[in-house]
Amino acid sequence: MKTTTRNILFLLTVFALLLSACKANVSRNGDGSLDVETSITQQELQEVISSSIADPLIQNLTVSLQSGYILASGTRQRLNDSSNTDTLSFRLDLEASNGELVATISDAQLDGKPIEQNRVENWNQTITNRIALIGQKNPNSTLKSVTITSSEVIMIWNVAR
Repeated sequence: MKTTTRNILFLLTVFALLLSACKANVSRNGDGSLDVETSITQQELQEVISSSIADPLIQNLTVSLQSGYILASGTRQRLNDSSNTDTLSFRLDLEASNGELVATISDAQLDGKPIEQNRVENWNQTITNRIALIGQKNPNSTLKSVTITSSEVIMIWNVAR
């Protein structure tokens, strides 16, 4: 029970820090709704992706923002031989679909071999949920667009009155 409480408190603290670090710009639309632009830095994104993967054997996970997509790479210790590591890599695309964020990992490999699809789907959902928590400041908002630059991820949210 103590471990569960401690884990929940840790996650809440991480989310609070990430939320406070996120920048936002606000503009009013003609219909009275607001467009809120939030940005997430490479470091914030790296922390979100690392915590989303949640594999203690994965180390040195780095995120590289490219124009339009994200590259992630790291090393994973072998389960029965911690002196050997395998290389982990994948591409991450973010998009707005029906007002919500969708994260899609592709080309996920561990030492050149494809990673199991069920694991990738789990990572997709967890990354989607955690990035949306950072960017979405209002529960009445819908995601209009996502732009990935070499320095940040920019999300435009529409907030209805």
